[in-house]
Amino acid sequence: MVSREQRTLVILPTYNERENLPTLIGALLELGLPLDILVVDDASPDGTGQLADELARQHPQVHVLHREGKLGLGTAYVAGFRYAIRQGYGRIVTMDCDFSHHPRYLPAMIAATEKADLVVGSRYVRGGGTEGWGLGRRIISATANFTAKLLLGLRTRDCSAGFRCYRAEAVLKLGLNNVSAAGYSALEEITCRAERSGLRIAEVPIIFCDRTRGVTKMSFREMRDGVATLFRLWWHRGAMRPRRR
Repeated sequence: MVSREQRTLVILPTYNERENLPTLIGALLELGLPLDILVVDDASPDGTGQLADELARQHPQVHVLHREGKLGLGTAYVAGFRYAIRQGYGRIVTMDCDFSHHPRYLPAMIAATEKADLVVGSRYVRGGGTEGWGLGRRIISATANFTAKLLLGLRTRDCSAGFRCYRAEAVLKLGLNNVSAAGYSALEEITCRAERSGLRIAEVPIIFCDRTRGVTKMSFREMRDGVATLFRLWWHRGAMRPRRR
């Protein structure tokens, strides 16, 4: 019997991912790893939350957290972190639900936490990359990543990556009460907090594949808020070392 401390919790934030959720959960369970799955659903109009409940009844490894509306990726991560810490999991994974983050990379990422506090599934290290992106999207992504590193002095090559594995005790050092970005820009904020807390960060190469089913959640508003978050973090960079909880 594997204890909770030896298990990994995979956090899947969802909003209208009914087409992808069953297949992804099946692929995760087929890995044969000691892991559980937490679906954090933001009241998806397409019934993703109800489907998640059905999957949880079929698979004891699956759990569901229902939220009252579309509250954003960053707050979904924080809610998932709090759940994982309360339940005593040893590792915490965050990943997208649309197969842009493929489960095949999980064994290597989890193994890498033996020597690192945070492991990033990285597009921007040797062996990493993207698939199915046009030139425009590659330029936007690379520019945003470069700008984040320039403004915040980050050393992590892929500081906006959402595919990550954390040691649970390291998450406590992030100062969850102080993570203020609600959307995708929470990724840069968490990276910044991790580096300034002295966490050991490793990057494992992945190929990021564009979704084939469902609709992307990235919007002009998300990009605008992301830029605003970077400048806010730059302005307050001297106060970014989080208080221990």
